[in-house]
Amino acid sequence: MNLNGIAAVAKSVRSLSIDAIQKANSGHPGLPLGCAELAAVLYGEILKHNPSDSKWADRDRFLLSAGHGSMFLYSILHLSGYNVTLDDIKSFRQVGSKCPGHPEFGWTDGVENTSGPLGQGIALAVGEALAETMLAAKYNTKAHTIVDHYTYALVGEGCLEEGVSSEASSFAGHNKLGKLIVFYDQNKISIDGSTDITFTEDIGKRYEAYGWQVLKGDMYDVENIAKLVEAAKAEKEKPTLIMLKSTIGKFAPKQGTSAVHGEPLGDADVAETKKNLGLNPEEFFHVEKAAYDYFAEKKTSFMQKEADWKATFSAWAKENPKLADEWNASFLGAADGDSHANDPQYEVGKSVATRTASGDMINIMGERYSYLVGGSADLKGSNKSGMKCDGGTYTSENRAGRSIEYGIREFAMASIALGMSVHGGIRPFVATYLVFSDYMRPSIRLAAIMKQPVIYDLTHDSIFVGEDGPTHQPIEQLASLRALPGLQVLRPGDAQETTAAWHMAMQSKDHPVLLSLTRQNVPVYEKEDKNWKETIKRGAYIVSGMDKNPDVTIVATGSEVSLALDAKSRVSGKNVRVVSILDKNLFESQSDDFQKSILGTNRVIVAEAGVRNGWEFYVSNKKDLFTIDRFGESGPGKKVAEALGFTAEKLAALIME
Repeated sequence: MNLNGIAAVAKSVRSLSIDAIQKANSGHPGLPLGCAELAAVLYGEILKHNPSDSKWADRDRFLLSAGHGSMFLYSILHLSGYNVTLDDIKSFRQVGSKCPGHPEFGWTDGVENTSGPLGQGIALAVGEALAETMLAAKYNTKAHTIVDHYTYALVGEGCLEEGVSSEASSFAGHNKLGKLIVFYDQNKISIDGSTDITFTEDIGKRYEAYGWQVLKGDMYDVENIAKLVEAAKAEKEKPTLIMLKSTIGKFAPKQGTSAVHGEPLGDADVAETKKNLGLNPEEFFHVEKAAYDYFAEKKTSFMQKEADWKATFSAWAKENPKLADEWNASFLGAADGDSHANDPQYEVGKSVATRTASGDMINIMGERYSYLVGGSADLKGSNKSGMKCDGGTYTSENRAGRSIEYGIREFAMASIALGMSVHGGIRPFVATYLVFSDYMRPSIRLAAIMKQPVIYDLTHDSIFVGEDGPTHQPIEQLASLRALPGLQVLRPGDAQETTAAWHMAMQSKDHPVLLSLTRQNVPVYEKEDKNWKETIKRGAYIVSGMDKNPDVTIVATGSEVSLALDAKSRVSGKNVRVVSILDKNLFESQSDDFQKSILGTNRVIVAEAGVRNGWEFYVSNKKDLFTIDRFGESGPGKKVAEALGFTAEKLAALIME
């Protein structure tokens, strides 16, 4: 180990970080100053990676969970040879910079995860490690190993205080994800002061209780850090937490205090810090020549590791052409050349819950696409989300399983799935009740920001849940989720539309998709638009009343489409059209002419079992919003609807007003 080179890298990480943060007059110097040695030894000695190719499939992954310490990451990415320039670093936290305030996946070369909301990084790392085990079980053969890498993460106290880290860590320990190694920056400082204010439990014992191996060391003993990593790798079943005692803001005048956590040091303290580092206070964005030289010497070995892997991969692909085809298809990340062969068929008049139709499609898609995997938050039977295709249930003894038991960990479930998606080679879906999307929302938002095509299979989507009452009856969730930029929300009205919705979901390559599904049975209805399977791809289509410009158009979603059809049958003397809107945002993105062709030019009534928010501009009179703007009741679904006045009779009366 070249200790002089590592020391030069660590000094350069500190120099670049404090100058970038000071120039931006914004940022968090504490972590980069406190963890610079870890950056140096990790990227120089530990990671299997090739900075010349940040997308190498079998690279080790490093996820910065404590995303506020972003200059730690940008500095080491620049020094080690990723496509992060000194000019990028000089524009830290500026509009359009490749070095934004918190790391953003897909924006900066070498960044493996969007981070900032604390705790989610470690949960994504669990997903990355889970994906590695699944792909290794699927693709490795006795003759060739093409999937064999580790997942690393750096967390701070804030990450470990967040509940999602507990959920994900418990899952990782239970599933014996031995190739997950997490560094804990144990500086005992938060924004408001010492972590002793709020955080005094024994973290080591906590992680041992989760089923992790816990190792302890010093952040500044790089040789021992390397030895601790080797000990972590020697433990094949347990994930490892490496607790490294550190000093936040090391070398700064106010090191070890909360003053260095989340704001620039100030010109005077920057100068003093540089003096403490043996640097010229008048020189800015200094990089030690020895730091560049250190990584220049590493470049050949970095590239050789990938070249060796490519040779192995080529030999493997030649001997296993079918597996190679599956590999290539899976890493595309979506179902190109979508096929409708073997789609389930539902006769008009048959009554089927859309959750049941979704379950049918999960198994059809599972047979069609071997890279589709999924699981539920202890609601597999209720969500109808169990996968019956090959592989069975994923466990520590059965890494080939494609059906995942997440337990009641909705937030971690969503974040783990996001990590699997980011890893590549896997298309994940997760399932629970729609109302529990509230637990998942931070991860769904992150998936939208990261443009990852995770599928959320969310059932029990309205007051028709019934007896479980208002705590389980979604009211505001649909409006809230539709407000998330980049999230596609699909609410099919019957089993046939559910089949179409699953095809749309599988076709996504660059955004997450949420399916909102019924608990109760709903009738499969006749569709006057005989080309509805194509029309619906634009968000909406006419179910009934195509022949002339209607007097009244009822716009409905989900189970309310059949309610609207029932209401129409009760009306005389008016030409009524019923429109099913599968995807409200998609429909609203269409041309004005298309929207008018669907909605007509006269009165519009909106029918949806949720809050009115977002539907207002469809109507000229707010009385035409046939919605539910209060919490529900406990009782049989139909009785709850009657109590709330949400019935076909009431809708018909509204049409006749």
